[in-house]
Amino acid sequence: MSIRIEHLTDRRPHVSADELLAGFRPSERFGEVSFDTYRPDPQQPSQAGAVRELRAFAESVGRAGSGGGFFAKLFGGGPRPADVRTGIYLDGGFGVGKTHLLASLWHAVPGPKAFGTFVEYTNLVGALTFRKAVDALSTYQLVCIDEFELDDPGDTVLMSRLMRELADAGVRIAATSNTLPGSLGEGRFAAQDFQREIQVLADQFEVVRIDGEDFRHRGLPQAPAPLSGDELERAVEERFSGQVVAADAFADLIEHLSGVHPSRYRKLLEGIDAIVWQDVHTIEQQAVALRFVVLADRLYDKNLPIIASGRPFDEVFTAEMMAGGYQKKYYRAVSRLTALAREGILGDVSTV
Repeated sequence: MSIRIEHLTDRRPHVSADELLAGFRPSERFGEVSFDTYRPDPQQPSQAGAVRELRAFAESVGRAGSGGGFFAKLFGGGPRPADVRTGIYLDGGFGVGKTHLLASLWHAVPGPKAFGTFVEYTNLVGALTFRKAVDALSTYQLVCIDEFELDDPGDTVLMSRLMRELADAGVRIAATSNTLPGSLGEGRFAAQDFQREIQVLADQFEVVRIDGEDFRHRGLPQAPAPLSGDELERAVEERFSGQVVAADAFADLIEHLSGVHPSRYRKLLEGIDAIVWQDVHTIEQQAVALRFVVLADRLYDKNLPIIASGRPFDEVFTAEMMAGGYQKKYYRAVSRLTALAREGILGDVSTV
């Protein structure tokens, strides 16, 4: 069967506000996961403990009085009872299954509900305006925020206010992150100047720690090395027969991303079965690297295998970036790109 070749650099997607809201659900990779499909590491009891915590949280969503709005009315605006949790926060390293568990929670709770990454929520506010975003999300039972992170003061003030208003409306909130709530923003901006806002965020959650090693690489071979030009062509023919492949020169793709808002990256990949990049190189500029991280997340969401030539993915960011304030983002991206490269060459699949 022939391969249909497309180029992401030819695509300039447009996404309406309604389409953005409709897209707030787990990606294809996590479309059918559940608490039962999560495989806790027996050497890490916190993983099984997190499942128990989330099952209990799921059962509490939708109960009369479980949210802030109800108690604000019942007690005349006074404090909530101490045993009522408005939110739950999964803190852990890369590849321990936080997204799998968050998606499982989303599937276990009746709607209306929303599931998206932190970046997607900030993009939603930008597309709808703050008030319209609050009005839309306030009608939901549950809002799930994956990869919670504070990159700048604007995000901090925005999300502090958004989450306070959602909690007051009775919306339950669940989040995942690589950073404890009280430490969000450290190393990225003058977080000490925004401690009030950060504390408002932290106060919404009960923190559940998940320990363990990166599941994407547990017991599996290292990612295959990048291919030469001839090897790239042969591998594409062997692996992607009958599929739609997005093939681009890496440099051209990186330049193209600067003209596509990150909220449109999901639409950018629509209808694509696999990714081929020619001459991957190290990204030198931080703004460019952060855009590429968002693309890596959307590729992983859609479980798109990658075949590439050039530099290996553990060299796609500079050493300074990997050691700087955004290092957790970059390590997550490298982990996910490595998993997709393994799928591209070896056919190994892991869902975390």
